[in-house]
Amino acid sequence: MTNDIQVILVPQGAEYKAVCRGLSRVTSTPTVIPIPVGIKPLTTYLHELPEDGRFVNHPQARVLLMGLCGSLSPSYPVGKVVLYENCVYQGKFQACEARFTTQLYSALKTHNSALNLVKGLTSDRVVCSAAEKRQLGETLGADVVDMEGFAALEFFNQVGVSVAMLRVVSDDCHHDIPDLTSAISPDGSLRSLPLAITLLRKPIAASRLIRGSLQALKVLEEVTGVLFSD
Repeated sequence: MTNDIQVILVPQGAEYKAVCRGLSRVTSTPTVIPIPVGIKPLTTYLHELPEDGRFVNHPQARVLLMGLCGSLSPSYPVGKVVLYENCVYQGKFQACEARFTTQLYSALKTHNSALNLVKGLTSDRVVCSAAEKRQLGETLGADVVDMEGFAALEFFNQVGVSVAMLRVVSDDCHHDIPDLTSAISPDGSLRSLPLAITLLRKPIAASRLIRGSLQALKVLEEVTGVLFSD
């Protein structure tokens, strides 16, 4: 079934590198494309993709979005692997392709009995407060939060391409994390100096976020290898 996945989209930087490491032990691999961070930069990027038939008007195309996410519920601790059913953004709703998602779930469940199907929330900023995370989870009925999911679903659903989303939780809903919003440039790349300054201002929260991210990236690498193993 994974042979049907033409493209993996994954946020640029550490997440992209983790997925590539996971695929390095696999003989047959899909194309892996690093994407910008954030819903607006990703929307712009997707609409500028070349119309070479790989995505647009290709009913058999399958795209898998991978990466990290934040937890909105105590049920999803750091390192938890989650498979999205749908995603909400500012009251709007987009669903992942059900058959594709079910097949991925079946393929991974034998290797990860703790795999969960979740409802996602896409945010246009970093949700850094633990209290806000839990409130969003309760009021919106969402389990995890990211910054790209809705944009990908909206675009690919419009052009008739099947898309699924697989992510790993990198920060829980019990602790605050540094507000990294200012470190994300308008084009969706991370700015190293503002990132470093933000982390230095909140050393304890930064240390916790780094530990959680490293743990989640390792899981992301492992689940990529499992999913695409022969």
